[in-house]
Amino acid sequence: MKPIWYFVGLILSLMGTIIFLTGLYNLYYPESTQKVLSGMHPDVWWGALMAIIGLVYIFYNRNKKIF
Repeated sequence: MKPIWYFVGLILSLMGTIIFLTGLYNLYYPESTQKVLSGMHPDVWWGALMAIIGLVYIFYNRNKKIF
């Protein structure tokens, strides 16, 4: 069995990738209404951060096994 942190890493990397790609889409095709801090593109930053943290969790827990 894999540890729970391996699956947490999978979920984080998947959700981070989805948020990152959505942010890139909104970067190239902006919405008609602008929000206060939309110029900083938080979805791009948070998506990338979540994907990187998820990949770190996957990397560190890939060979661990729980009996």
